[in-house]
Amino acid sequence: MIALNIQDETSKLLAVVLGIAEQNGPVPPAEAAYDPKSLEHIIAGTYPRDEDMILEMNAFESVLNKYAVTVYRPEVIAGVNQIFARDIAFVIDDTLVKSNILPDREEEIGAIQYVLDQINPKKIIEAPQDTHFEGGDVMLWNDYVFIGTYKGSDYPQQITARTNMKGVQFIKDLFPQKKVKEFDLNKSKTNARDNALHLDCCFQPVGKNKGIIHKAGFKNQTDYDFLVKLFGNENLFQIDKNEMYEMCSNVFSIDTNVVVSERNFTRLNAWLRKQGFVVEEIPYAEIGKQEGLLRCSTLPLARGK
Repeated sequence: MIALNIQDETSKLLAVVLGIAEQNGPVPPAEAAYDPKSLEHIIAGTYPRDEDMILEMNAFESVLNKYAVTVYRPEVIAGVNQIFARDIAFVIDDTLVKSNILPDREEEIGAIQYVLDQINPKKIIEAPQDTHFEGGDVMLWNDYVFIGTYKGSDYPQQITARTNMKGVQFIKDLFPQKKVKEFDLNKSKTNARDNALHLDCCFQPVGKNKGIIHKAGFKNQTDYDFLVKLFGNENLFQIDKNEMYEMCSNVFSIDTNVVVSERNFTRLNAWLRKQGFVVEEIPYAEIGKQEGLLRCSTLPLARGK
């Protein structure tokens, strides 16, 4: 059996589901794009190829293996994009919560059924259909659960809005011992530089007291100010609109002092090293064309203390 344990974003990683890029299917038509960055590359003819993304994910898995992490991969479903394992479920403490994701992606959860079968069924939770959340919007930080959301009245029409307030309330009710703090994010269906698809696209903690943040990802200044006060301005790496577009905040922590990052994040990687982190640089820019990166590709199951 797999003993679930996720208390934060950065403790020593023990077990994780890493997505796969095999048999993703043909380049989707423009009208089927889930986000503005994918749309941009579909139109430009630069949408990533499976073989390039497989190489990038293999590089990620090699780093995880280097640190003796137990890695599970989804079973291949031909023609389905299964890269972003973070979207389909997430773990809080010792409980796995299945996400209610976009209807077109519902079969992805079946590809990790063999993993779910190794978890105590009493520790697997499903939400009602009108209760929406995706793992990229859910972030643990000690007593806190940070949740990205979208409060606009046009939520049903906003395909880049993935977590609603019913989802936030569901998490509050499920984990009453946690301090649940939601953040209203800026969304755009047409401009990827103005679109915080998930919370981890504009913020992520690293180490024990530091973080990466993009101020314009937050609709309300007070939400941004909350994080600045909690972490301390001197502990936050501020990224600009172009760096958010490149997914600079979507790195992944293997331990409190080890961060996996994209090799082109020159400014960020230099800052991380200056703060004392070991930075494992890998190529991941092709996967980044789909408005997701390293954190998006993972579903952590267990971290150590």
